[in-house]
Amino acid sequence: MARYARQVIYPGIGESGQRALLAAHVTLIGVGATGSVLANHLVRAGVGHLRLVDRDFVELNNLQRQLVYDEDDVAQVLPKAVAIARKLRRINSTIAIDDLVADVNATNIAGLIADADVVLDGTDNFATRYLINDACVKSGKPWVYSGVLATYGMSMTIRPGITPCLRCVMGELPAPGTVPTCDTAGIIGPIVTLLGSVAATEAIKLILAAADPAPAGTRPELNTGMIHIDLWDHTYEKFDLGGPRPDCPTCGGRRFEFLNAEAGSRITSLCGRNAVQVSTVGAPSMDLAALAERLRGANVGTIQANAYLLRAEIDGYEFTIFPDSRAIIKGTADEAVAATLYARYVGM
Repeated sequence: MARYARQVIYPGIGESGQRALLAAHVTLIGVGATGSVLANHLVRAGVGHLRLVDRDFVELNNLQRQLVYDEDDVAQVLPKAVAIARKLRRINSTIAIDDLVADVNATNIAGLIADADVVLDGTDNFATRYLINDACVKSGKPWVYSGVLATYGMSMTIRPGITPCLRCVMGELPAPGTVPTCDTAGIIGPIVTLLGSVAATEAIKLILAAADPAPAGTRPELNTGMIHIDLWDHTYEKFDLGGPRPDCPTCGGRRFEFLNAEAGSRITSLCGRNAVQVSTVGAPSMDLAALAERLRGANVGTIQANAYLLRAEIDGYEFTIFPDSRAIIKGTADEAVAATLYARYVGM
């Protein structure tokens, strides 16, 4: 307990609470801006088993707000999950950290959260958040939504059957082009740190609540609404959301539309990147060495490869290809162009 002495003496945690944290399993989906803050706090707090899942790799523009990464990670072309896990293991070697370089989709999310006591959102898109919501509501697992943009951020603690779910509050998935992104609104680092800290605290409280349960809905310390903070305007607001909506397709109708998309191609524009991810859900593992040889034979340009990914310059675009058949194609925000390039050089 010596490592955690300063939080053990806090009455809200104590020794029994610390033991609950050490026994807990948390799945964190996305370890970019908010996710890297979440992971850092939970590892230092002593969450005993942390699963980190991310599809992306470290780039120079990440360093402005993604606090655990550095220039060496950029130079080594490391996936974020690998880079952050290496650092976190040096911070706390006594806990278990799983790092998975993967796109979270309908075929794998159930397995990724199966043993989790709490699921955390470190993503940057609503499609994945709605998928997390489906999976957590179906399995009855609590999760924490976090979103940041420009100078403001929001967080919501979701306990299936007790609070509204994300779809109760957000409604239908926003149409492409209707929601501001990092490309159009930008983002400052301090709001990432603040919202990540809010969400990490909620995760700790959820773990403690599970270890010392009170009657449903009666724990006043847990966030029961939507927190909205704007650092630039110095505003902190909390909105009451009531309970689950009976007409919600997810928690009212038990229709898990995002969870049931089990196969096929998936194309996602990446926030702030001028890049598109193309993946084939359910595809077998890709032989990167064989693909590298095929691309070299086609004289496509510079090729770099390591155990985690392959990078190639092709027709003025930057391809980053992963063993799970995903490719991030940088140099276009046009999903149709990215799909064509993927089919031409990687194959659907």
